[in-house]
Order: sequence, then C-alpha cells, then structure tokens
Amino acid sequence: MSWQSENIKSAASYMRERIAAGDNGPRTKAIYEGLLDVLDPTRRATRVQREMAAASKTAAAAATKAERERRAAERRRNADRRKVNLGSPTGVERRKGERRTGRDRRRR
Repeated sequence: MSWQSENIKSAASYMRERIAAGDNGPRTKAIYEGLLDVLDPTRRATRVQREMAAASKTAAAAATKAERERRAAERRRNADRRKVNLGSPTGVERRKGERRTGRDRRRR
C-alpha cells in the first residue's frame, strides 16, 4: 500500500472518530465521504449515479406538478370568458334604442 492511501485511510479514520464523538455537521460528513471516495472510485461512481437518479426523479415530479398547475390555470382562464361582453349570440341586437325613455313605468 502506498503512503498516500495510508494517509487517506488515517484521515478517514479520524473523521469517523469525530462523527462518532458527535460532530455530525454536513462538512464533517462530506469530508469523510470524499476520503472514502478517493480510496474506492467505484463508490464515488455509485454515489453520483444514485444522486443523479434522485435528482431526475425530483425533476420529473416538479415537471408533472408544473404541467398540472398550467392546465388548472388554463381551465380557470377559460372561465373568464363570462366576463367579456361578446354581444348578441345571433349577431343582431333585438332591442333598438334606449329602453327607458321618458317617464317612469312604475307610476301610471
């Protein structure tokens, strides 16, 4: 075994001791995982592949949610057509002029 791998193993051992002692910070764990990745390159490849799969799954879920929200917004937008005055459905207005001209119809 070379001196580099011995040094990496001792550093990983030290980090493992720190984690066991209660130093559970993300930096400590990242350093420990990085040292193990250097010792075993296939471990790193497996970890990266697992992270990519998780990220892909999350992205697919987010895309599905965004599509669902877009469709819901489109359905709501179509309901707004009631607020627009499109005129007479036949195209010709039946009533001519002002409806209440002159006198009040309640008093005869």
